[in-house]
Order: sequence, then C-alpha cells, then structure tokens
Amino acid sequence: MSNSKTLVLVDGSSYLYRAFHAMPDLRAVPGDPASAATGAIRGMINMMQALRKEVQADYAACVFDASGPTFRDALYPEYKAQRAPMPDDLRAQIEPIHEVVRLLGWPVLAIAGVEADDVIGTLARAAASQGVEVVISSGDKDLSQLVNEHITIIDTMNGKKRDVAGVTAEFGVPPALMVDFQTLVGDAVDNVPGVPKVGPKTAAKWLNEYGSLDALVARAGEIKGVAGENLRATLGWLPTGRQLVTIKTDCDLDGHVPGLPELDAIAMGAEQVGGLRDFYEKYGFKGLARALQSPAPAAPAPGASGDLFADPATTAIAEAAQQRHVAYDTVLTWEHLDAWIARLQAAELAAVDTETDSLDEMRARIVGISFSVKPGEAAYIPLRHEGPDAPAQLPLDEVLERLRPWLEDGARHKLGQHIKYDRHVFANHGIEVRGFVHDTMLQSYVLEVHKPHGLSSLAERHTGRTGISYEDLCGKGVHQIPFAQVPVDKAAAYSCEDSDQTLDVHGVLWPLLQADEKLRGIYELEIASSETLYRIERNGVLIDAPTLAQQSHELGQRILQLEQEAYEIAGQPFNLSSPKQLGEIFFDKLGLPVVKKTATGARSTDEEVLEKLAEDYPLPAKILEHRSLTKLKGTYTDKLGAMVLPRTGRVHTHYAQAVAVTGRLSSNDPNLQNIPIRTPEGRRVREAFVAPAGRVIASADYSQIELRIMAHISGDEALLGAFREGQDVHRATAAEVFGVGVDQVTSEQRRYAKVINFGLIYGMSSFGLAKNLGIETKAAAAYIDRYFQRYPGVKQYMDETKASAKARGYVETVFGRRLYLPEINSPNGPRRAGAERAAINAPMQGTAADLIKKAMVAVQARLDAEKPEVLMIMQVHDELVFELPEGDVDWLRAEVPLLMAGVAELQVPLLAEVGVGGNWEEAH
Repeated sequence: MSNSKTLVLVDGSSYLYRAFHAMPDLRAVPGDPASAATGAIRGMINMMQALRKEVQADYAACVFDASGPTFRDALYPEYKAQRAPMPDDLRAQIEPIHEVVRLLGWPVLAIAGVEADDVIGTLARAAASQGVEVVISSGDKDLSQLVNEHITIIDTMNGKKRDVAGVTAEFGVPPALMVDFQTLVGDAVDNVPGVPKVGPKTAAKWLNEYGSLDALVARAGEIKGVAGENLRATLGWLPTGRQLVTIKTDCDLDGHVPGLPELDAIAMGAEQVGGLRDFYEKYGFKGLARALQSPAPAAPAPGASGDLFADPATTAIAEAAQQRHVAYDTVLTWEHLDAWIARLQAAELAAVDTETDSLDEMRARIVGISFSVKPGEAAYIPLRHEGPDAPAQLPLDEVLERLRPWLEDGARHKLGQHIKYDRHVFANHGIEVRGFVHDTMLQSYVLEVHKPHGLSSLAERHTGRTGISYEDLCGKGVHQIPFAQVPVDKAAAYSCEDSDQTLDVHGVLWPLLQADEKLRGIYELEIASSETLYRIERNGVLIDAPTLAQQSHELGQRILQLEQEAYEIAGQPFNLSSPKQLGEIFFDKLGLPVVKKTATGARSTDEEVLEKLAEDYPLPAKILEHRSLTKLKGTYTDKLGAMVLPRTGRVHTHYAQAVAVTGRLSSNDPNLQNIPIRTPEGRRVREAFVAPAGRVIASADYSQIELRIMAHISGDEALLGAFREGQDVHRATAAEVFGVGVDQVTSEQRRYAKVINFGLIYGMSSFGLAKNLGIETKAAAAYIDRYFQRYPGVKQYMDETKASAKARGYVETVFGRRLYLPEINSPNGPRRAGAERAAINAPMQGTAADLIKKAMVAVQARLDAEKPEVLMIMQVHDELVFELPEGDVDWLRAEVPLLMAGVAELQVPLLAEVGVGGNWEEAH
C-alpha cells in the first residue's frame, strides 16, 4: 500500500439509536424522572472511546442524518414512511451528543439534504481513491455495497467484520453486486419494496446465475414460477428501487467538489479536556469527570468544534485593520438604524451587501445587511445571528420595512458585487430593489474578461487591499459553519469590509469605463441584462414531472437493452464504464484495431476512439449510445423534477454572466444550454418544459446569426448578397464551391457546404473538415481553397483578424466588447493555433452574445409596457423562450421578431423566427 493513513467513518445515526436502546434510563439528576435523559449520551461516549482505542485514525468523522427531506423523499414519497418518530427523550439528547463527540476529538458531520449513508459513501470512495484505508463503523448492512479492497466495515457491537470476503460470505454475492441484491430484496426498514416473495437466497441465486440485475431483467422471461411472475410484474419499479437503495458517492458536501473532500478538514483531533470536564459535570457523569487527568482546558484540536475558527478570523481582522483606518458600525438599536437610513437617503451612491444562509439565490434568507456610503465607513445590521453570545438584534421584518422605501426607490442609486444575487435575496423577503446602477463584478467582466472577478481578487488587484475571507470566518470543508453562527463582531467586520471594498473597487473601475465609449456601452448592456436575467430567473419554468418520469423509465429500459446487446456482442457481461474492461473486450477478445494510446501507453477507449471504431464495429456504437442515454437520464430526466422549487412549483435556472470570455451566458442548476438536441431522446426532454392551462410556450430564435455576423464583419460581397436576397446560404455556398447552379445543388452538396460554412467560422482546418465529412484531407483542402476563391472577403477577414490579435492581444465584437487572447503569441504551437482559431470565431460568438442580450433587454421593456402577462422564461443560445396567454400569441408573433431584428443595424438583415406550442419542443 502506498499510503498507510486511515480514515474512520462512524455511522452516528446508527450509533445513537443503539446507545439509546442499550443503556438504562439515566438522568442528569439521578432518580429524578423530570430531569434530562442522558442514557444515549453516556452510551455514545462509551462507544466512541472504545472505537478510538480499537482503530487508530488519521482522519475521522462521525456522520449523522440532518433533519429534512432528501432526494429519495422526492423520488418516492413513501420512503421511510412507516418509521416511528424519534422518541422525545432521544431527540433531546441529539445536540449534546454532537457536542460531546466533538469534544472527544471526532469531527461531526450532518449535511442538510444528504443522508448520512450518502455522506459516508462520498467520503469513503473519495478517500479510498487517494490511497487512504477506510474503516466504517456501523451495523447497517446497506453500507456493504461500499466495501472494496480499501473500504472495510466493522460492527463493534458484535465483532463482525465486512470486508470483500465477509460480505460475500454473509450475503452470497460480492460487494459489487450488493446494490442489485438490495434492489431485488428491498429494504423493509426504509419502506423500499423489492420483488415480492424474493428473499436473500433467491436474489443471490439469480445474481450468481445471471451476473447482474441488468442481465437478469433482460432475461426475465426465462424465470419460472411465481418468482418469475413477480419479477416481471416489478420491472417498472426496479429502476426506482435501485436509485433508492444505491448509496450516492458523489454528493456535494456543503459546496465542495463531489469526490474531492479535503481530508485535512476531518483530521482526528485531540480530546478537549477542559470542555469535556465541564460537559461531564453538566450531565452528571461524575466518574468520567474524575477520570480526566489534565487540570487545564486544552486548546481546540484541528477538526474539533467550539470556537474553532476564532484565531484565523481574529488574525485576518487584525491584519485588515492595520492596512487602513476604517470606521465600521454594528447597528443594534432603532436610533442607530434611523441614522444610517438618513445617510443612505442622502448618499449619491451606496454599496449594499447581504449575508445569507444559502448560495441558492431563490432560497437564500438574510442573516445580515451591510452598507457603505463613503470609503472607509460602513455599517452592518445583524438580523439572524444565533448562539449564546449573540447580542439582541433588531427584528428582521421590521428592519426591512424601514429600509423598503430606500431599497425600492429607483432614484436612490445603489452599487453591489453581483447585484443579481442580492436582488433575489431581497425579493425572497418581498422587496423589489430598484436603483442598482453599478456592479463591480460586471465592471471587471467588461474591462478584464480574462481575469478573476471575485471581490477579494478585485480589491487586491485594484486597491492593494486584502481582508477577511469567508473561510476565515466559517471554516472550510465539512466543518464549515453557517454564517448565522459567526460572532456578530467578526461578521460585521467582514460584511462592512465587503461593502467598503466594493465602493473602493468601483472608484477605480468606473472611471476606466467612462473613458472608453464602446466599453461603457457594453457595461451598460450587461447591467440591463442583469435586470432582465433576474426577471427570467424569477419567473422560472413549469416542469411536467410525469413526462420526465415516463422518459426516465423508457431510457432506463433502453439502457438495459443496450447493456444486454453489448454483452451478446462481447460474448460475456462486463462493465460498460470500465476503460480496462473495454480495452480487454475490444482489443484482446474481439481484435479491434488500436486507434491510439494514452500517455501511459495504455490502449485508449476514449470518446474519440469509440466514434472512430463505431464507423466499422457494432460494439463501440452500442457503448456510445449507452453513454449518451445514461448521461441524459442522470443529468436531466432523473433530476429536473427534483429541482422544482416547492414554493413556486417551477424550476429556476441560474444564469452566470461573468463566466464565458465571449459574453455568452452560462446556465446551471439546471443547465438548459447543454440539453442535447441532435438526438430524438434529447429533444424529447424539452417536452417536459410546459405552460399551465390557458397558456402556451413560444420560442423566438435568431436564424443563422453567426453566419450573418460573418457576412457583416468580413464584408464579402457574395456572402452579403446571399443574405440580402434571402437565399438559402448553404445552398448558395454549395453552388459556389461545386460550380453548379443553385437549383442543381444536391442535398449532399448542401450538407457539405453547411459543414464548410460553420466549420470555417470555428477555424476548422482541412484535416478537421476531412474528418467531419469523412473524406480525404486533400479533397477537403480543395473545398476550402475553392470556398476562399468564391468568398475572398472571408479569407481577408481571417488573415487581418489574426494579425490584429497578435498585435493587440485581443479582438473585438461589432459593438466593442473586448475578447482577450493570452496565448495568441505563445511559443507553444498548439496553444497559439487554438488562440488563432478563437480570434476568428470570438468576434462572431461575442457579437451574437451582444445581440441576444440587446434583444432580451428590448423585448422585456416592451413586455413591461404592453404585455405584463407575457413572461420571458428562458434564454438559450440565440433563442428567447416565453410563456404567454393563448390570446397574446398573434401579438408576440408580430412584435417580437421585429424587436429582435431591430436591435442593431448590420449590413445584412437580422431574422428571428417564432414557434408556438404546448411545450418547448413543440414551440421549437
């Protein structure tokens, strides 16, 4: 083993029930039934101390279930429905159990929305992948599916050990088949049905005979008797059952990248002797208190609780204070608040920042608010801080009511860092903020798109200021605490600094924008777009969950069918996702040609190889289709329904403005831009985006926008003429390239011309074109030469653009957005070539991004003025999507294309086309 470190994961939820039922009815005051129950606490202490002696751990975590629903409840409302509620005496001991486990040196985890088993699974697999040995302490058989050569389960109550051999001996199948085993048997404890009348012995027998659940399902018709009938009757349920029993190993643990937790954040800590002594005295454990030998309280150990993050925060605050004299107020009285409201009313511009309990802007609630009206001066209003040392705070609702006149007054100008988020947060409390005229994130995005746009980066880069980070206050990793638990004095210093720094950064960046008319115009477009995107995000889109469920079921059936077909071609079952097994099947068993090798010399089975092999062999084609459908199911049909916000009944995507260097928006949670539309299954996903009764969906889409921009930028007369005359530009190109009349162009020639048109926009080489068309490179080069002969303006544009980019380091859109190309003069050939391709394409993509933003803003303004019942609900690539009353369809068909065509005057006409239907796919 290359790494001898060990991670111990305790199934805390399992432990506390065992402790509660195993111990007598102990009380904080012995013999007084009215005093607090302490039996489970004492049992937990005993178990944790015993485990620590038994297993030496470098890293550790005691994982508990957090209150509230998880994805399984959304997937199956009857999940755990039959479970009795937790006994009140046990419930009252939960918080002290968490406290004492931390004092004993164990990091404690309870992640909202994620079951303890899934947290354990994510940490276990991530640690094992880094060579760490993992020991899980639990009596729960469900965790057996996690076992592998690096992950072992121990049950300290009965001495049972579940390693690979132990699981196989106990259940009759290896750990790799435990999910299939549990799906067939079901889970009575969690109320998850399996196949009726199928117990562990039958399940093990089937799986050993057929190799997997998927193979069993594919041959369900062969199973005899009542068991076979029950299996066939349950086929529709099994995919859901499998999801319910499968422990997730890629959970987002409080905002961290799934699968890559920072193990140092869960290092096993030392016992906090002083804290333990106080705890034991409080709960009547006098014997335990006497057993402690250390007379003085110990300092908090890494990973322990308490005031863990006090030192880093104090240090950062002190450092920040030394850099600059500041006057930061904490507002705790009405008089103080009224004085600050008067300052806000008098200010020409005020910076605003909200501190919240969530990064999800549609769910976030305010914890505190800060303002700054003058460099070095700011105020923080704490509103929902909690904890024994938290001061009395003004009531949230009343404070917001006093602030409402200023917040909703568009004449009172406001500034923020990522203002769209703060607008949502205030809206969650019923306040529509007006007058946000500046956003430092967007200022940076316009001026320096290729650099980071976070406030700390901006402050350091432009004002030389460094300050307190969120991690300084709240910690990081699985130990990160909510902002509401941050002491108010530290929260005030942090939030005031944010508002103050925002004002400082604005003072540097805004003059730079004012000095450049084109960049100022782009910035004003971004500010207006932020307003419109806020409206789109707020509107959300209605999702038809039954349609998605049906699609998931059908995709699941097809995926199972593809697996079986792959097994038949290969002559054996295998893991379709395993590169190692694919290589053995492809190259050793079937003798397929090796297309390329990896950097380590292994035979590659990546996407490119599969696509090449799929041209001649059936198995790679099956694998590609399997991957495509599995991704579609996992990313969209299984998940979209769970993303619905309960209070609105809709899905609300988040549009990130300051990400793509071209000015394009990115969409996430869910990502609307990556829904595959080149396959029937992908297009069907859009059928689930629907309108409520009496309303319809409409889609307005720019036609061939980037080709039109190419014609405008290059000024090529032949290309301009084709668009001005309303010709089919691909047919016109085919006629030019192949030297035939427009009416003689074949469908194949038009297809070639379309690939050439779009390929050249993206800087495609003759090699790339040949590969795309499936022709010889020499023939592709001839087509490109002929294209440039017919469209010399395009060739000239490309040559001049590359030369200009090399001289200036950036290119521009039609409207002046700057697109920086740091690698344009790189000595690295491939990087330089990539930058040259980007130099050609970026002005077109960027201009298209500017145009759709201009259209979005113009259309929203018209809707506000004339048709408030028409909602803009999505912006995807060059398309705007609406939900509207059926009676407004004719108006939208007539007006929106005119608005979209009229946002800019190019050398070619802009054309927008509208489709209408009951769902997004019909409208498109």
